[in-house]
Amino acid sequence: MSEPYTLYLDNCYGLSQVADESVDALVTDPPYGIGFQTHAWDRNLPDPQIWNDCLRVLKPGAFGLIFSSVRLMHRLMVAVEDRGFLIKDVLFWAFLNGMPKSRNVGLSIDRSLGVESEVDGYYQYVQGYKKGGADSYTISEKKARCKPASEEGKRYNGAGLGVKPAYEPIILIQKPLDTNCNVAENIIKHGTGALNLEETRLPFEKGEAGKIGHNPHPKGRVPANIIRTEAWDDGYDKFFLVPKVRQHAEDFNKHPTLKPVQLMQHLVKLVSFEGQLVLDPFMGSGSTGIACQQLERRFLGYESNEEYYRVAQKRLDMAEPLSPNEKKA
Repeated sequence: MSEPYTLYLDNCYGLSQVADESVDALVTDPPYGIGFQTHAWDRNLPDPQIWNDCLRVLKPGAFGLIFSSVRLMHRLMVAVEDRGFLIKDVLFWAFLNGMPKSRNVGLSIDRSLGVESEVDGYYQYVQGYKKGGADSYTISEKKARCKPASEEGKRYNGAGLGVKPAYEPIILIQKPLDTNCNVAENIIKHGTGALNLEETRLPFEKGEAGKIGHNPHPKGRVPANIIRTEAWDDGYDKFFLVPKVRQHAEDFNKHPTLKPVQLMQHLVKLVSFEGQLVLDPFMGSGSTGIACQQLERRFLGYESNEEYYRVAQKRLDMAEPLSPNEKKA
């Protein structure tokens, strides 16, 4: 594939257009199998056949990154491992603005007992994209805030079914090295087998260089397996920071699980090198592809939903390589 990117409006299973051992890295955000916002495409985990297909098209030693959910990460990892991949690590994309997915059990008890809960005030739900200022916020109509009225409901007032989510796991996998090759020999033969740590190092803060560690690297720290949306006071440790996508960040892109391009840049840089080919069999609206365009990687994406495919096509047509300074940021 000589073009900077190739997109297929097609089901990814089989990857019939892709030659054996022709892909350098895998970065993908497949269905989580949790029925997110009742979307039909998210009812089940991907058929394990796709991991057979990915193993076939990836070069020996190639790395991959697969987004998953906390609840079903273990099943996805087993499916991937059973197809022949090595599980190398799990990266945690940690954020502080996750949406709680619980309920007040005390109110549920009222309903079960046939007791009408009491109104305890009113509230308005605020949602928006902070970059645009106050005009970008959407404020709902006032809604009643209730409290349990039954004695049993009062006892369990505020009890819930789960804690607030604050991270998404990203599974780091690797196709085994070529037979009878060590890492160096595999890289010489295929160009794969190592993570691109130099390009993903975390720069020192002002005045910090030369003061950290016994032999600090001039480009900064080796990236950790934790990615954050906000800076936390860790003392020695530093982590790659990336904001979550806010609603209506792009007027023409309404994908419900849109990933930040800055996050995808970091992941693409970690598992590939400039000029290499990156595959995303569950492309969605194309954030992986944009990161590849910006970082001068070639991209191969599949998407079966025509609306999201058209959005990805539009976004990639608009994407341009980053400047050398932007690539280091």
